[in-house]
Amino acid sequence: MAGGRIELKALTKRFTETAVDAIDLDIASGEFFSLLGPSGCGKTTTLRMIAGFEQPTSGEILLDGADVSRVSPDKRNVNTVFQSYALFPFLSVYDNVAFGLRYRKVAKADLTRQVGDALDLVEMGSYAKRRPSELSGGQQQRVALARALVLNPAVLLLDEPLGALDAKLRRSLKVELKALQERVGITFLYVTHDQEEALTMSDRLAVMRDGKLAQVGSPREVYDAPSSAYVADFLGVSNLMSVEVLETGPAPRCQVRLGESVLHVDAGEATAKGAAKLCIRPEKVTLEPHGSAGDNRAPAMVERSVFLGASTQVYVRLAAGDVLQAQVNGDSAAVALVQGTPVHVHLPAQSLRVLPDDSHEVSH
Repeated sequence: MAGGRIELKALTKRFTETAVDAIDLDIASGEFFSLLGPSGCGKTTTLRMIAGFEQPTSGEILLDGADVSRVSPDKRNVNTVFQSYALFPFLSVYDNVAFGLRYRKVAKADLTRQVGDALDLVEMGSYAKRRPSELSGGQQQRVALARALVLNPAVLLLDEPLGALDAKLRRSLKVELKALQERVGITFLYVTHDQEEALTMSDRLAVMRDGKLAQVGSPREVYDAPSSAYVADFLGVSNLMSVEVLETGPAPRCQVRLGESVLHVDAGEATAKGAAKLCIRPEKVTLEPHGSAGDNRAPAMVERSVFLGASTQVYVRLAAGDVLQAQVNGDSAAVALVQGTPVHVHLPAQSLRVLPDDSHEVSH
């Protein structure tokens, strides 16, 4: 389906404090875009302004080029799926999905066909006569999706729709939801505090902080190249170390001091000497026998190991005091990594990223 482009221009919402602070964002037609961040960062307020449930204090909301900032919710070609699903308990599944079409006075034959197609799309056709109370949480979520999609919106807004489900069901429905979005081809704007959901489903995502966009990009871009310690800390598991920048300039010319060790850094940019943060993902950290020689190595002591099935998460404390996580695949290498084992940690230059030291502001 054509259409569904969202443009936010200096969008601002103030209550007693500023909830959304002059954000600019362009979401392409047919894109699965996620707003990710902790509670209170402004993501749900942004979604509610796009839906029309909140009025902007200032700024513009464009849908396919038309300013809808002051248009009532029922006049916008968008629909919303909430965490609570908001199904009518006294109506059957069929009548829940048909509700919006009846409001639009769709002819009976067309209504029957469209409701049937929507239920088949979410694999709920055989449940048409049931009431919501007779459905599982995952089935109710599918009905809520069908009810929103049957109205053929240009944009579907999803406000933490998997939040009420158990972890196993969330994992399976994440894959289904992305596959559904690709089949219907409309724009999905998804709000979540769950970084795994955002990484799994999104074409692009925005990490929000204090009403602002901290970083926008593809999941891989934001995961591999966070722009700040806040983004690195929020999106996935990240090792953040306090370092001193010895040599400034764009990578790979950066050098930093970590305790007694001098490390070469090939990513990020140090604009000034002094305090900074050094970031590396656990899967990039290599544990070697104590005394291993070579660049970018530092002595450490194993504090504990956590068996995760396909891998083992090993926590080591550097001589400088920082605790790092290393992901060791398989179980053979992790057997000897018991508490108190001395090791050397290899931090490859190409996997390190120097970031501004905003860690005092990082919150969850």
